[in-house]
Amino acid sequence: MSETPQTETIRYDDAVVRKFAYATIIWGLIGMLAGLWLALELASHKFNLIPQIAFGRLRPLHTNAVIFAFVGNGMFAGIYYSTQRLLKTRMANDLLSKINFWGWQAIIASAAVTLPLGYTTSKEYAELEWPIDIAIALVWVIFGLNFFLTLKQRREKHLYVALWFYIASIIAIAVLHIFNSLAVPVAALKSYSAYAGIQDALVQWWYGHNAVAFFLTTPYLGLMYYFVPKAAQRPVYSYRLSIIHFWALVFIYIWAGPHHLLNSALPDWAQSLGTVFSIMLLAPSWGGMINGLLTLRGAWHKLRSDPVLKFFVASITFYGMSTFEGPMLSLKAVNSLSHFTNWTIAHVHAGGLGWNGFLTFGLLYWLLPRLWKTELHSKKLATTHFWFGLIGIAAYVLSMWVNGVTEGLMWKEFDPDGKLVYGTWDEMVPALRPTYIVRAVGGGLYITGVFLMIWNFIKTYQTRGELTDTEVEVPVRRDLSKPEGSSWHRRLEGKPLAFTLLTTVAVAAGGILELIPSMAIKTNVPTIDKVRPYTPLELEGRDVYISEGCVNCHSQMVRPFREETLRYGDYAKAGEFVYDHPFLWGSRRIGPDLLRVGGKYPDLWHYNHLVDPRSTSPRSLMPSYAHLAEAPLDLSLTSAKSSIHATFGAPYTEGEIGAAEALARMQADTIADGLITQGAPDIRDRKMVALIAYLQRLGTDGKGAVVEGSPHVEPPAQGLPERLQQ
Repeated sequence: MSETPQTETIRYDDAVVRKFAYATIIWGLIGMLAGLWLALELASHKFNLIPQIAFGRLRPLHTNAVIFAFVGNGMFAGIYYSTQRLLKTRMANDLLSKINFWGWQAIIASAAVTLPLGYTTSKEYAELEWPIDIAIALVWVIFGLNFFLTLKQRREKHLYVALWFYIASIIAIAVLHIFNSLAVPVAALKSYSAYAGIQDALVQWWYGHNAVAFFLTTPYLGLMYYFVPKAAQRPVYSYRLSIIHFWALVFIYIWAGPHHLLNSALPDWAQSLGTVFSIMLLAPSWGGMINGLLTLRGAWHKLRSDPVLKFFVASITFYGMSTFEGPMLSLKAVNSLSHFTNWTIAHVHAGGLGWNGFLTFGLLYWLLPRLWKTELHSKKLATTHFWFGLIGIAAYVLSMWVNGVTEGLMWKEFDPDGKLVYGTWDEMVPALRPTYIVRAVGGGLYITGVFLMIWNFIKTYQTRGELTDTEVEVPVRRDLSKPEGSSWHRRLEGKPLAFTLLTTVAVAAGGILELIPSMAIKTNVPTIDKVRPYTPLELEGRDVYISEGCVNCHSQMVRPFREETLRYGDYAKAGEFVYDHPFLWGSRRIGPDLLRVGGKYPDLWHYNHLVDPRSTSPRSLMPSYAHLAEAPLDLSLTSAKSSIHATFGAPYTEGEIGAAEALARMQADTIADGLITQGAPDIRDRKMVALIAYLQRLGTDGKGAVVEGSPHVEPPAQGLPERLQQ
């Protein structure tokens, strides 16, 4: 009588892992080179060679390439490799894996084409237009389906901690992306956000902060829990700490988004909620850092000779530093100094290039030689890469810390007579230029390390073995439905469906309780009697402003601080933005705030400033927008755009919608005729006339009174003189 076999042979799908690893390297290099070029553009405006790579258009390409192409492909490579080995099974469906890979690369390629051409929603980390957003959702669902089907056919009863973080990432990113991307299309590559003003801001940073949380953090924590123990050949330090780390993190993180909108027109309760949960995040985040670093106990002696562990230790340290700095920046007092400055840029890059970048490099150094069935060509070269990267990111972050604090203090400095010491941007730019140069040097060192890695991998690849899937003997699949384990969590780990549902509840709670009150309660956004919708030409000009990426350098949010109201004008109120789809508050000031710029300068000044910024502001870093004086103004969609905004609530009549194109031409004629009399060329049918119309409109109707009966209370005007508080 023959015995029932206890094991069987399976083949892991290593081909898809190799593809994602190659894509990580290629897109990472492209994204980082774009970042280096941006750094050069800040050091000298002369690097803005053509409109397609001017700062405003190139920045979203850089952020998308680094986040979704470099980190995203690295995440997929690590997840596909570790999931199969943790579950002792091949991925459920090879076709779904291939669609995931090629679909993701197609999305990235489409971003690389559309963003430099000016097709953007302007929403940070979510700039891609609606057809690409749909593709992202579909590819992500395919990835999730493949993952959960693989869970179903697993041979291991319990889910290892890395898998918990993968589950949370898949669920949260799907929810965040879909709700933030809700928009009404007006053309193949043009749409308007379904939300307006402060509601759009809240949804965007609910998404933006949690894209950092659930795309840049939780999946990489899963990779940390798998690859660090593998590299150190040590078990995870604490199983209990990993449980606390996971559940506290996925519940608390989702609430913290409003800390990106402190001291703004957002209702104070939402700001306070974001601050409280941001401070709470420190505990689980540092719990994860401690768990990662103490996993290396007994393996510290390997640090001298093992570059993989060097990258992992530095990565986890950067994670701890960033997750300490984030809660500190969410304190209103600190945020009043740091927000809109390069301090935030330092914080983001410490996380992105320190935490994500170093963990990805360590993962690749550990993974690729095994997938190629060979040894790494040179550990010394990998160690050299580590030091180039570490020195480079240190120079980058330190220079931007200095730059950010310098900016914040210069903005706030008064002389003994109570006047602003630095009244114009021209007076501030020279103080910042040296740190911009150091930033570029630091970025150059970091990328030099990447080139060393690529050379090391090329030499390693030349000694590769046969590129076949890994074959392993695994236990025969058995009935996994019976509960096992003495603790509730151990039993929960054996029930993937229940685990996923509980994770979904933990993730969704914060979003539901923060967003629904803001959306459902009308008095959260009081109307202002003088605020009116944009004219058709102003609407077109706003689209030009969005297309050129002006929001990447200019804010439209005057905070209730004395220095800001003196420099820019009256502070922003929630009711001013009810017709803004999307909101354009911005998150960085490389130039002055524009909320109150309307009527501040004559049309000719704007024309000259756009054609040659140095003619009006000699030390300006702004690129030339002379091409807008030549680019034709297409008004064929103006009526459709007005109609969509009427659907959103803008009080356009049917007659105004039908005559939108004619009304736009009338306003353009008025502006162009005035410019011609002052010696400017005729731009009546050019994009520049629309942009000038939009700029001249900004802030001109924002000083109205709140509609009688509204219970809304404006946030306190911190530091304002009495006459400006009235």
